[in-house]
Amino acid sequence: MFTKPDKRFWKNFDWLFAMAILLLLAAGFINMYSASHAAGHASFQWKQLAWYGLGIMVMAAMLFFDYRILALWHIHIYVILVLLLVAVLFVGKSAGGAQRWLPLGFMNLQPSEFAKLTMTIVIASWFSYNYKPTYGLFDLWQPVGLTLVPVALIYLEPDLGTAVFLVIILGSIVYVAHLRWTAFLTVVGLVMSMLPLAWKLMHDYQKKRVLTFLNPESDPQGSGYHVIQSKIAIGSGQLFGKGYMHGTQAHLKFLPEVHTDFAFSIWCEEWGFAGAALLLLIFCFMLARGIRIAANSKDVLGTYLAFGITAMLFWQALINICMVIGLMPVVGIPLPFISYGGSSVITSMAGAGIILNISGRRFMFQKDRKGNKLA
Repeated sequence: MFTKPDKRFWKNFDWLFAMAILLLLAAGFINMYSASHAAGHASFQWKQLAWYGLGIMVMAAMLFFDYRILALWHIHIYVILVLLLVAVLFVGKSAGGAQRWLPLGFMNLQPSEFAKLTMTIVIASWFSYNYKPTYGLFDLWQPVGLTLVPVALIYLEPDLGTAVFLVIILGSIVYVAHLRWTAFLTVVGLVMSMLPLAWKLMHDYQKKRVLTFLNPESDPQGSGYHVIQSKIAIGSGQLFGKGYMHGTQAHLKFLPEVHTDFAFSIWCEEWGFAGAALLLLIFCFMLARGIRIAANSKDVLGTYLAFGITAMLFWQALINICMVIGLMPVVGIPLPFISYGGSSVITSMAGAGIILNISGRRFMFQKDRKGNKLA
């Protein structure tokens, strides 16, 4: 299953997707350098650069095996994830009122970040092993059950944003797997009917985030402060920005968390609408190439994996950007490749490596003129 990439691999390799990833990493480091100084921690950019280096090595390592091995080992990967999430609840490190990290000495591991990629692999593998042209509602009890276990464990940390995000990943893969429209309408009805229960189960600070999202000006010095300052920063960038390292909202300490949740805000303040449009264009190009790789895959697993990981990156980017411009509640979802964090960077880079693996191994499922399978 471990195979060195050969000429056929590099012929099929999607260099444009890889180039988009490297451009995002470059933008991320440029942004992190300014954000680190704004946050008063000049070491952040060098730590992030180290994570980028490790992430590139992880992405490269993903190319040296047949991606179908992920389906063979998906139950083992799932069990490891669940054990890590359970360990977080008992021996995890607490910060900001949440217990989400496992201290490893050289880094704090956040299993909930890895859960995003792990559950994409698990769900894609399940659908590839249980392939049907269309699925009914009762066909989904197994993937739903598999998803609810990490969702519950992550919710207990508490991390409602990531817990809901795993459900979104499931929904994305179900979409490409073709759920019957009657089943789809039933699911929508069930979700809508459960919203009152979900509201009751939310913690007070989570309810406050939702209420702040609806009316951030109701508490401008408290829960609405972050979003208000973020919107001021983005708007003050105007067309071409205030200039690199000259973002006043960030560097004068009005805008908090500029290296994590609000990394896009400082980018917009310093580079303006033009810079924001360029960054979004790179993201859109990367996502389009990911969907193209999924569509051109020669097997169902490759299609589900590539689409699922692309959806994972898409939803993270969309939620983070909507969050900082006030279109969604602040839920702590990082901007892929841009926001600070080792677990986030490694997860995104590993996912990108799997997509590139799929693009390069399309030839494995082709046949020569005599009808012999090429491997």
